[in-house]
Amino acid sequence: MAETHVLFVEDDDVIREATQLALERDGFAVTAMPDGLSGLEAFRANRPDIALLDVMLPGMDGVSLCRRIRDESTVPVIMLSARADSIDVVLGLEAGADDYVTKPFDGAVLMARIRAVLRRFGHAGGPGAGDGGEAAADGGVLAFGDLEVDTEGMEVRKAGAPVALTPTEMRLLLEFSSAPGTVLSRDKLLERVWDYGWGGDTRVVDVHVQRLRTKIGQDRIETVRGFGYKLKG
Repeated sequence: MAETHVLFVEDDDVIREATQLALERDGFAVTAMPDGLSGLEAFRANRPDIALLDVMLPGMDGVSLCRRIRDESTVPVIMLSARADSIDVVLGLEAGADDYVTKPFDGAVLMARIRAVLRRFGHAGGPGAGDGGEAAADGGVLAFGDLEVDTEGMEVRKAGAPVALTPTEMRLLLEFSSAPGTVLSRDKLLERVWDYGWGGDTRVVDVHVQRLRTKIGQDRIETVRGFGYKLKG
């Protein structure tokens, strides 16, 4: 992890300094900033491997900063929120964050979340295609109507036009496309896509499914009430 560069944006001096020290002890290189504007400048100057953003920041809040970062990059983003039931969590995920951690957080939990995100971003290909149901596979390309998923080239096209997905969205789509017509529970998706070995907040799944729907078609992923989601063939 010695070469992994973390951008950490937090306005609380005590939290910022303590967390930076913990990250550096764990082998990360850290750029720590106290506000959103300096965080954006640091992101553009350093191009970190992962960004940790507090939701409540002066100048430019963490949600806006996440949105600006996502406009320029698919770098993984973890939001830090003081309130687990806050709308800020959903807003952060909708802005493009890949995960979030609630403050006050345990250092070991934060490190585990960071490593989980980095692992899945390091091999965004995820699972291979399954037997495919009605999907037609050709050289790693799965076809679902006008939607094509290239599982080798990690590219997606809808009606021939390229679809830009974040690595997390791509992994989610690969899970669905490997078993079209099969209902995948939120817990299973948390385990396979987010690498959660423990119970997680299913809002992470719900928001990412909705973001994926807006890109590949609202009717492509079906909600099965009480069970989860499935990809239509």
